Amino acid sequence: MKTKKPLELLKLSVPRETPITSFLTASGTFQDGDLLLNQKGLRLKSDNKESPQSDNKVLDAQFSLEDLETIKVIGKGSGGIVQLVRHKWLGTPFALKAIQMNIQEDIRKQIVQELKINQASQCTNVVICYNSFYKNGVIYLVLEYMDRGSLADVIRQIKTILEPYLAVVCKQVLKGLVHLNHERHVIHRDIKPSNLLVNHKGEVKITDFGVSAMLANSMGQRDTFVGTYNYMAPERISGSTYDYKSDIWSLGMVILECAIGRFPYIQSEEQSCPSFYELLSSIVENPPPSAPADQFSPEFCSFISACIQKDPRDRSSALDLLAHPFIKKFEDKDIDLAILVGTLDPPVNFGR
Repeated sequence: MKTKKPLELLKLSVPRETPITSFLTASGTFQDGDLLLNQKGLRLKSDNKESPQSDNKVLDAQFSLEDLETIKVIGKGSGGIVQLVRHKWLGTPFALKAIQMNIQEDIRKQIVQELKINQASQCTNVVICYNSFYKNGVIYLVLEYMDRGSLADVIRQIKTILEPYLAVVCKQVLKGLVHLNHERHVIHRDIKPSNLLVNHKGEVKITDFGVSAMLANSMGQRDTFVGTYNYMAPERISGSTYDYKSDIWSLGMVILECAIGRFPYIQSEEQSCPSFYELLSSIVENPPPSAPADQFSPEFCSFISACIQKDPRDRSSALDLLAHPFIKKFEDKDIDLAILVGTLDPPVNFGR
């Protein structure tokens, strides 16, 4: 009987804690490097450019936490509670993410990183961060509210998503990844169904950068073990260096799950999910999952294969995948994702 090699990467170390007071100024402003955050909002000391005016009244409006009223808690993000709130005067709904800052140093660094990424990443397919605040030991992110929830909410109701709609989802997520990977030099590192949000207009947007890593340059790589292991690329689990291609593996896993109605490493609905160690061993040692050729088009099977390659050098980039035949196949078909999500129950009733 063949003995499986232990996964050395599972030797996790506990980081030392850093008092939050060491990051507070005398005025109660949270400061970390060039980032300053208080009740008035966020500012980067290195950012001398004034923000351009937009035609969006929400983006241009100046408001405080006191202008927001809580509707209800709608979930938990990376490191904090997320509430549905409404602006008292504009009537605009937002998702308010609250993060306690009496935490370990590595988690604090991730949160500061998230603030900087949100500050810079204004993209059609990335959830907008309208403002952020620091008050009484808590950082608040005022985020765009996506009223149809996540892909996890969608597949929970309809079980599987047909290829034409999946092509629309893929195209939008790929555009978001092109922006993050190639323009902002960011690896998201936690692409999963619950981090791909949908609204009633059929827009799909990437959210939650709590475990993202901004690279110093386009050739940079990372070797840290964070994110949701179910969708984690083999090179990350095995402890190798990784780059933007790790997000592509995760996207392929998500889209395959949406297509077949179950997590790809589960062979049938009757089979239980493998244990933590069994799953990690399967991802590293076994052949990658694939789309059944008797159930899906050749274009879809090819797209999944282009994403889920064990060797990241064999994986396509987000830019390459935007030109893939599966994406092109439905571009002139006028597929409206809003029709699909419009038939679903919203994950949160906006009433009180």
